[in-house]
Amino acid sequence: MKLILLGPPGAGKGTQAARIEESFGIVQLSTGDMLRAAVSSGSEVGIKAKSIMESGILVPDEIIIGMIKQRIAHEDCKNGFILDGFPRTEAQAAALDIMLAELGRDLDAVIEIQVDDAALVKRISERFTCAKCGTGYNKELKPLIKEGVCDKCGGDEFKFRDDDRVETVAARLNAYHQQTAPLIPYYKKKNVLFSVDGMLDIDEVTKDINNILKRLTK
Repeated sequence: MKLILLGPPGAGKGTQAARIEESFGIVQLSTGDMLRAAVSSGSEVGIKAKSIMESGILVPDEIIIGMIKQRIAHEDCKNGFILDGFPRTEAQAAALDIMLAELGRDLDAVIEIQVDDAALVKRISERFTCAKCGTGYNKELKPLIKEGVCDKCGGDEFKFRDDDRVETVAARLNAYHQQTAPLIPYYKKKNVLFSVDGMLDIDEVTKDINNILKRLTK
């Protein structure tokens, strides 16, 4: 099963990818994680990426595609993979299609998690993490059981991400609608697009995604 999760920042792609990984035994691939691993490994792609990153410019699409090509050749991707955070543009999607075709592999599904913009801004701006163990919370969706105390480790210090501020979230959403949202009609034309309501409870979203994947694996 080869999957892509689409949706604006804060839609819950990471959470749902982790659940798919656990339920279906396929690997979640984050381009950010792959970049860091490639740099650490000292591979040819990693050396190129490190040089570019140190210069302060974005890593070109061809390097990202080459990195994904290397990663999905690993044994743990034999049963499939989930791409989270890539592609972000039509050009990246087209390059990914070409690379997969060269390997004789096709996408099985692109799952779009639909979420209302206003709700997203509220959801993201209200999330925070424990400074000690990194457990994530949300003032409304996942509040602390005991005010001021981490449910997991008992820590009493918490932090908010700078890019979770309302004005920053609005800018990220605008970028998503301009650059990534066009992928929805792109994949719809290929008959691989499925949509779920990301405004539902997290478990309900998981249930809807699982139903789609179970139909595809029959």
